[in-house]
Amino acid sequence: MYRQNQSLLNLFRPAVKALGFELLGIDLNQNAQRSILRIYIDKDAGITLDDCVLVSRQLTGLLDVEDPIPGHYELEVSSPGLDRPLFTAEQLGKCVGKTIKLRLYEKQAGRRQYIGLLISVEEDLIRIHCDAEDIEVPLHLIDTARLVPQF
Repeated sequence: MYRQNQSLLNLFRPAVKALGFELLGIDLNQNAQRSILRIYIDKDAGITLDDCVLVSRQLTGLLDVEDPIPGHYELEVSSPGLDRPLFTAEQLGKCVGKTIKLRLYEKQAGRRQYIGLLISVEEDLIRIHCDAEDIEVPLHLIDTARLVPQF
């Protein structure tokens, strides 16, 4: 699930935790025109703009010293929002009974995208109810997973 850069997670997690936040995950999109390093943080009371600025300043200093990413990139620190990305099986587990959207690395049953009710999270797969049937999706096939906001 979410093939994240473990070395970046290991670098950022202690600094984010020391500031009183949880590091949910990272998203590094690199291309020739514009690269973005997006850091998702959370806390029980929710995230404010000031929280994002505080974490951004701390991580900017860390990135300047450690220089773990070659080339130019933009750093964004963000709250997870209503359509929060789900980076781990533990985060998915907190969303059982809610609607999620999945994009897979490769097709399963002829599809790469699913939207459905998350039924369960097990050691190496999840079950979702999608299009009137229950579907098993191995965690290692999940490229992205997001909560679908319900209004």
